[in-house]
Amino acid sequence: MEKILLSEKHKQLLFQIPLLRELEQDAKLSILDKLDYSVYSVEKKDVIAHQGVPCKKLYILLEGKLRVDIIDGLGNKVMIENIIAPRAFATPHLFGTDTTLPATFTAMEHCTLFTATKESTFNLISQNPKVLHNFLCITGNCNVCTVSRLKILSRKTVRERFVVYLFENKGNRSRIIPIAHTQSELAEYLNVTRPALSKEINKMTKERIIQMTGKSIEVLNEAALKGYVG
Repeated sequence: MEKILLSEKHKQLLFQIPLLRELEQDAKLSILDKLDYSVYSVEKKDVIAHQGVPCKKLYILLEGKLRVDIIDGLGNKVMIENIIAPRAFATPHLFGTDTTLPATFTAMEHCTLFTATKESTFNLISQNPKVLHNFLCITGNCNVCTVSRLKILSRKTVRERFVVYLFENKGNRSRIIPIAHTQSELAEYLNVTRPALSKEINKMTKERIIQMTGKSIEVLNEAALKGYVG
């Protein structure tokens, strides 16, 4: 990683993330003065943070995409999610009794990373009620994401995991479900092999349960889907 200057474009991206969104203009002007920060240019495949080490910084991805992986109890590498900029990450692990990072964060393409020291981040949060409110909301949302991930990994079969994933991404009334991952990425996300996932999707298509077109899936038989996760 190479340290770079914070540009005007970077500043605009910084105030788009949920942690710093909807702030008054005077608050925005003072934030960078309060934070002890650095900005880095990150090359593809660079590891930004490793699983098992203490979280000592506020991490904000300004540009690019990160891959988040964990090593489970059996030593398997499991993909948790992709992080797309602009977004803060690992934020809930910055404070508390256990600040150990639960995952490894790796650049999937060229990225721009903003970091700030724990001390200056704490001062910012404690002095700005809006930032404190945003921080608490982010922490709560991360807990929801963790529960959602566990719902998938607790299922035994490829079809059950895939169906849970579909319901997690399905709108209340929509029959069309957008798929953000490639099939290889989705297989890793479900912690199954790509051939096994492809075979299951083909089976469900032949059974007229779903229809896959490009990067979206149409639900043809919702009752049948619900039968696998009931």
